[in-house]
Amino acid sequence: MQREYRFDAAHSRASFTARHMMITNVRGTFSGVEGSVVYDPDKPEATTLEAVIPASTVDTREPARDTHLKSADFLDVDKFPTITFRSKKVTPAGDGELHVTGDLTIHGTTNEVTLNVDGPTDEAKDPWGNLRIGASAATKIKRSAFGLTWNAAIESGGFLVGDDLKIDLDVSLIRV
Repeated sequence: MQREYRFDAAHSRASFTARHMMITNVRGTFSGVEGSVVYDPDKPEATTLEAVIPASTVDTREPARDTHLKSADFLDVDKFPTITFRSKKVTPAGDGELHVTGDLTIHGTTNEVTLNVDGPTDEAKDPWGNLRIGASAATKIKRSAFGLTWNAAIESGGFLVGDDLKIDLDVSLIRV
């Protein structure tokens, strides 16, 4: 039986990892992640997922970098206030795993990506009587494919910001 869920923004997060100066990783998160899922444990291929991330909530724990990421050089949050994902196809991928293919839109550019999903978990009742499920998802993208091309050459060779981004999503979902 299909069940409808909404993201619990207080217990959900979106994060990314990017290479910095070709020697280390910089991690960032977004808060206020919203979305919905329609899920039938007996027919996982019928699952639909929609997520909306407020781009202006980017947080790398470095205010100057966050300001730069919000600027027209990167996310251009004044022009493109949200990052969205809308599923198009779901494929079971083994015990407790799904591949969710859909359209990811960042910086006004949409590309198809596949999320590797661990879950969803079995439904459980929280202390307030809500029925919940949870899931984690991951994918890798090229930021340049989304028009995020700002960079700077570094003296030792290479670039300040790597093109590969790892994206992770951890969600707690409440049944509607």
